[in-house]
Amino acid sequence: MAVVTGAGRNIGRAEAMLLAEQGAKVVVNDLGGGPYGTESGDASLAETVAQEIRDAGGEAIGQCSSVATREGGEAAVQAAIDAFGRIDILVNNAGIVRPARIDRMTDQDWNLCMDVSLTSSFFTCRAAAAHMIAQRSGVIVNTGSPSGFGHWGMANYSAAKEGLLGFTRTIARDLGEFGIRANLIRPVSHLTGTHTPEIDETIAESARLGIPLLWNKPMAQPRMTALPAHVAALVVWLCTDAAAHVSGRDFYIQGDEVALIPEPEAIRTSIHPGGWTLDAFDEQANRDYLFGSIQNRFVRTPDPV
Repeated sequence: MAVVTGAGRNIGRAEAMLLAEQGAKVVVNDLGGGPYGTESGDASLAETVAQEIRDAGGEAIGQCSSVATREGGEAAVQAAIDAFGRIDILVNNAGIVRPARIDRMTDQDWNLCMDVSLTSSFFTCRAAAAHMIAQRSGVIVNTGSPSGFGHWGMANYSAAKEGLLGFTRTIARDLGEFGIRANLIRPVSHLTGTHTPEIDETIAESARLGIPLLWNKPMAQPRMTALPAHVAALVVWLCTDAAAHVSGRDFYIQGDEVALIPEPEAIRTSIHPGGWTLDAFDEQANRDYLFGSIQNRFVRTPDPV
């Protein structure tokens, strides 16, 4: 028994379809809104996907509450309890973008993005956790983003998605003793449901200024375009017994590449007996160990002469 939020399109839809194909009974949740969070919703979207699942021989219901609210998040989980008697899998896929440089970002840009891309997962996870603890089992998969590493023109979305990583690691620790696992995925795809013309503009502006769009630790070069089905396969696998040992982890997926992202670790360490002072930091900088090799990647590249 599974709940998939943001399942009306693209990756969320593919996740719901594959879960059903593998035998799960699915609550397809989607408000039916657009990528900005302010468009009028299409309440039929969730039911359309649920009908596709039923037509293929699976079991599913459509549910269109807004998981960005406490009531909506609880309603999505309760729909699984009412229809199927339990919840074994929760996939949080709902998210929106409100691209803007920080000085141009409005309160609404920030708050809407946080509500849908971060807080919604809190509401659904809290509701699901109560049932999963009673069952002594359950799997949660939250959808992060490479934007969490830092993305030009998307401070709100980056903060929400990287906040989701800390949230996921913490609930994995909180709930592990009850047989519940939680992981995060970072899909790279133009078919996430949050790709917009404004994002294309931030990409172009970043290139014009010579500023890295994302963090500067590239993965391998994928040999194919990312598709929702590829992301869905990872998500569904994480929900199987084959992944029983995997929890609190962070996975990047693009095309034919999957990468396990490590937890942060110190790459250089320096100790100053008696504690640090301004003079001590100046001395350390002159030694070219801790600070000397660092370069500012975010300054504008000079225009060619």
